[in-house]
Amino acid sequence: MKLTLGYSPCPNDTFIFDAMVHGRIDTEGLEFAVHLADVEELNRLAFAGDLDVTKLSYHAFGYLTETYALLNAGSALGRGVGPLLVTADPELAAGFRARPQVPAAYTAAMPDGASIAIPGKFTTANYLLGLALPEQTNKTEVLFSEIEARVLSGEFTAGLLIHENRFTYHERGLHKLLDLGEFWESATGYAIPLGGIVIKRTLPEALQRTFDRVLARSVQYAFDHPEASAAYVAAHAQEMEAAVRRQHIDLYVNEHSLDLGPEGRAAVLGFLAQGRERGVIPAGRADVLVGGD
Repeated sequence: MKLTLGYSPCPNDTFIFDAMVHGRIDTEGLEFAVHLADVEELNRLAFAGDLDVTKLSYHAFGYLTETYALLNAGSALGRGVGPLLVTADPELAAGFRARPQVPAAYTAAMPDGASIAIPGKFTTANYLLGLALPEQTNKTEVLFSEIEARVLSGEFTAGLLIHENRFTYHERGLHKLLDLGEFWESATGYAIPLGGIVIKRTLPEALQRTFDRVLARSVQYAFDHPEASAAYVAAHAQEMEAAVRRQHIDLYVNEHSLDLGPEGRAAVLGFLAQGRERGVIPAGRADVLVGGD
């Protein structure tokens, strides 16, 4: 059976999907029509129900638990992996460092009329920004790869960085205001769920489980043979140095990518519960995982 499959061209995704889409493992008869896109575009396609299986932000998943079930394999979830809020203003950065890590103090540190570039409304990064700086509503969606330049130009007071930009922002003259992963972890005790792989609930449950199993096999192959995916990863990250690609993979692909496990499942359920309690995401299903867990 052929399934439409969406994931991003970022190194963590091309790394884990390489083996399954290039026939390096047993796919148990599954074939894939691959759609590569930025995560916010994948979120949009998920809202439209256009893909059988897709990567999406956990923020977006909060709206889509009736349409998609979450796979146990493939997630970007962990500690120390959060998005960063940065600025070109060193005095603003110094003011943040001088304040205690509580939302009211963060909000007070932002200048009047501050503007923030975000990588997408339904990204997990924006969800976390809303928790840390709930009063900062002057936000503009910008393609994630353009955020650094537009903050440096003075167009925005601050920008929310995801993906590889978190490794290189300081080299371009930007300064960290907040590590939103650290904020989440200190506030909740949970690891941070960034993005997951979901599959349509209308597909047979046996097929959902098969895909989950095949994806876990692909992740394991990537761990066991990291050189096998190198060309595929590099082909979709041509402007990224090899060392940065490796950092990106090491940060976002871990044991939770192979299987969420108890810690990962608790983090996802805690993330959804907090969002529902605060009205950030709507009420939804309690059984969010493939198999009804």
